[in-house]
Amino acid sequence: PDCPDFTALLPFRVAIMTTAERSSSIFLFCHKSTKSLAQRIVSSTASKALLVDATRNVEFHDAIDWGEFSDAWPNIFINSVKECAGKDVIFLASFHSPQVVFEQLSVLYAFPRYLVRSFTIILPYFSTGTMERVDMEGQVATAMTLAKLLSAIPLSARGPAQLIMFDIHALQERFYFTDNVIPRLETAIPLLLQRLMRLEDRQDVSIAFPDEGAYKRFHSLFSSYELITCIKVREGTKRVVTVKDGSPVGRHVVIVDDLVQSGGTLQECAKSCSFKDEMFKSFHCLISWLTF
Repeated sequence: PDCPDFTALLPFRVAIMTTAERSSSIFLFCHKSTKSLAQRIVSSTASKALLVDATRNVEFHDAIDWGEFSDAWPNIFINSVKECAGKDVIFLASFHSPQVVFEQLSVLYAFPRYLVRSFTIILPYFSTGTMERVDMEGQVATAMTLAKLLSAIPLSARGPAQLIMFDIHALQERFYFTDNVIPRLETAIPLLLQRLMRLEDRQDVSIAFPDEGAYKRFHSLFSSYELITCIKVREGTKRVVTVKDGSPVGRHVVIVDDLVQSGGTLQECAKSCSFKDEMFKSFHCLISWLTF
């Protein structure tokens, strides 16, 4: 959950407001696992730069007691809840483990009932995103299950809550959510583009995708770079990654994907970009989420 680079991407946009509203602060709450990230957001100049009206402040409220009863069920108390009436409230969540989902959902369901003006949830990693489809009868698409749970968040005074997620596994998962929430699917790719623009030899950079799924997901964001597409082919009992399109020879290769579970595909992709006598200049990876 602690991912400092994402502080440069959090888009705290606010709608047109009255003079009184402009002077009010935005309240930022968080789960206990994201406290250090929340503190960095508040202290970062990026949080103000991304506000429509920079006169507003993002105010961190470390005001939630995440206790539990003797039977291990949550015992939660929001200390400053009366101050939230009429405020724009943001909650920085982390569903990194099934054990912490229920307690955070309990808080997400509670905030709108305390008359908050608007409610935004930042859930950087949509943890069940890779189980978004059913290949055979009996499988359960848990991505839809979690989307339904989040869609049950009550409306705020200004309507549906906004749910900000970064590099969700499949864009079509937005349709698993109901109209009760507005999913905003953001990406970490701008961080990579900023880094690449600072390179003196960026003309030698090629963007590689480990499979066609990654290519479909991200290729439109790299229109000014040469692209390399890999595919997985079966050789006996093994699945081997080979280069389908593009050439890595003499290039700085940057492989881009949303999720890595073991790193095996990255290793195979690096091997496929190597030849007996010629190979790439360097090999790098941009992976939004590491789950191993």
